[in-house]
Amino acid sequence: MANVFGIGGVFYKVADPDAVRAWYVRVLGFDLTDWGSAMFTETTGGFQQWSLFPADTDYMAPSDQPFMINLMVDDLDGMVARIEREGESVLDRQDGEYGNFVWLMDPAGVKLELWQPPEG
Repeated sequence: MANVFGIGGVFYKVADPDAVRAWYVRVLGFDLTDWGSAMFTETTGGFQQWSLFPADTDYMAPSDQPFMINLMVDDLDGMVARIEREGESVLDRQDGEYGNFVWLMDPAGVKLELWQPPEG
C-alpha cells in the first residue's frame, strides 16, 4: 500500500524571491543550493507534522497568510540572538513540554515558528 511518509518541502510565491532568500540566509543562516532552495537532511530528535486550523484562527496572526511554516532548530537561544543581531524582532516565545518555540515574520509576511524539540 502506498503511504505518505513526510513533508517533502514548503513552497510559496513571493514578489521578490532573491530578497526573501537573502533574508533567510542572513537572519536564519540557511545554506542554499545552486538552484536556490535549502535542503534539510538532519532532522533527528524532532518530527514533521501536518495540521489544519479553523478558518477563523488567529494562530497565524499577525500574518494575513493562510499558513505558517515551522522550522526545527538545534539552539533556540542562539537563533534568537542571531535574529536580534540582524535587527529582526521575535514576536513571542513559549517554552514547554513539547519543546521551545519562538515566532517571527519573514519579509514576505509569512509567520515562522522556530521549534527546538525537547531533549530525549
